[in-house]
Amino acid sequence: MTAFQKIAGSDPTGRATDEVVAAVNAAGSSPAALVPGGGADRVEVDLARQVLFLYQGDSLYKILTVSSGNGERFCSEGWCRRAITNPGSFKVYRQAQGWEKGPLGSLYNPAYFDGGIAIHGATSVPASPASHGCVRIPMGAAEWFPDYAPLGTPVYVAGTDGSIPPPLPEDPPVTEPPELEPPVTAPPTTAPAVTTTTAPGIRLFK
Repeated sequence: MTAFQKIAGSDPTGRATDEVVAAVNAAGSSPAALVPGGGADRVEVDLARQVLFLYQGDSLYKILTVSSGNGERFCSEGWCRRAITNPGSFKVYRQAQGWEKGPLGSLYNPAYFDGGIAIHGATSVPASPASHGCVRIPMGAAEWFPDYAPLGTPVYVAGTDGSIPPPLPEDPPVTEPPELEPPVTAPPTTAPAVTTTTAPGIRLFK
């Protein structure tokens, strides 16, 4: 419900009022894809609207409310940075099952796509940016999300200014190596037998 309210541009209260239900029923089409050529199975994160679009078979499968980096400065373990979720084109490169403890807190079923930045379940997913840079999703969605975004899944993060990341190049098709003909070998050659003859009258000494 919160995700729909964000897309519709209304107050993301998460409450299913009569007005909200009527708006949901009146919605006749899915939101336009951010990166149409980004791959049949992909994840799109819209930082401006704080929503995540999950595509399966090039069709919109789920829309989730998210909470991304809040842009504030923070320090941890001797280094400081701003809590930013970088826009761009990425791929899921590592996953962890269950709770994974990090220096800034615990992440549930994280799917990492940009260094230490992950899409992960959290017990708190405000309607506005509130994380240190990760993309928080509701705990219920985090239970099944990793199955639909395995390793190698493209993740496109659109900036708060509406900038759209470019689609990632498709991986080259996997082809079987050509069958090699067995090497042609020449038949073995037999050297002619060497015979020794002894001239008459000559003795051989051993």
